Amino acid sequence: MTMADLDVQEGELRLIPGWDEEVADTLRALKASTADPRPRMVDTTMLYAPRSGGVKRYLLSKKAWLEANRPGVAHSLIVPGAHHEAGADGIIKLHATKLPFGDGYRWPTSVRRWGAWVASMKPSLIEAGDPYTPGQGALEAGQRAGCPVVGFCHSDPAGLAALHFGEWAKKPVEKRWAKLFGQFDRVISPSRFIARRLEEAGIQDIVVRPLGVEIDTFRPDRGDRNWLLKKLGLPASARLLCFAGRPAREKNIDTLIEAVQKLGEPYHLVLVGAGAGLPYEERVIALPYERDPRQVARIIASCDAFVHANDKEPFGLIVLEAMACGRPVVGVNAGGVAETVNESVGQLARSADPDDYAQAIEALFARDTEALGAAARVHTVERFSWNRVFEDLCMTYGEVSGQAAFVQPGEQATAH
Repeated sequence: MTMADLDVQEGELRLIPGWDEEVADTLRALKASTADPRPRMVDTTMLYAPRSGGVKRYLLSKKAWLEANRPGVAHSLIVPGAHHEAGADGIIKLHATKLPFGDGYRWPTSVRRWGAWVASMKPSLIEAGDPYTPGQGALEAGQRAGCPVVGFCHSDPAGLAALHFGEWAKKPVEKRWAKLFGQFDRVISPSRFIARRLEEAGIQDIVVRPLGVEIDTFRPDRGDRNWLLKKLGLPASARLLCFAGRPAREKNIDTLIEAVQKLGEPYHLVLVGAGAGLPYEERVIALPYERDPRQVARIIASCDAFVHANDKEPFGLIVLEAMACGRPVVGVNAGGVAETVNESVGQLARSADPDDYAQAIEALFARDTEALGAAARVHTVERFSWNRVFEDLCMTYGEVSGQAAFVQPGEQATAH
């Protein structure tokens, strides 16, 4: 059975002949959850896959933080999956078609039925994490459930369209993007860079709320440089540059590789996950995707610096994670990364051109990289811990929804 085998009437999902137990069990689990008297927040997005990055980490971190710090709020997460499944952890997966060459991402097809699933949770507040089917479905669900819908803009789809298909694709996507985000009750941006892009598209009243980092997972003492050098077969004189992430075009992996080749010895580039399928390059070492964030932290903290060449990065959560590991960062003076990296914690290249980027790497190593790394850790802990980020977000949630439970911690929230 598929979602097409469900009858949608006034926001309610009803099974019709031909249903199977997988969908029936999911529907029963959703209906049982609505018996919880607490106000419920529902997050929904298609930017959630086995190997997805920042959006998934944000959502899972928020779920854990709300459970620990806002027990008066129930939280559910509705995302695409290989089949229908409602877990005891509040994560509901709905069957969606896997995208070819999409690194595990899946594309739901029916806005109406996706919205009906979300509305069936009887939410008090919905947050949409994309402008695609789940984002559109979130707006329909908000109308059905009579609750506000927040749009968190994690990406610049118009910019990505221009990058992958040419400038001709930018305006149509931007127009659709603006139309959708203009319907949300509140729009949240992780950076001033994305906020400006939204404003250019005609969106007003944007709240800028940076993402955060799990400072107890990503920390300097996870590093073991000798272990990594031995694993890679490199001498102690090597300078290890690390990047971790998806091998997406916008990440500008080619810039990192060309810059390292220009610099030559003793520089080596360690690509965690991002080197999949790349041809062999001297001084470039590709490590497989690492699912365990503690192992990612171990590798990053064992390197000498973190490198990130995306000049249109919406935010760059992995950059914060590297800084939390006590590593200085070489970024580009553009996009969201330029808002978190400055000369006190790293070095910004003038552009994503390999020559400019190589010069920035050399400039970083002409300074005290250990002192910069220590400053990066302090900067991240003071400004970007998840606790601070979610406290600020909950103020916005409380204001938009009118639900006091979002701003009442601990026992007060339980009493509410």
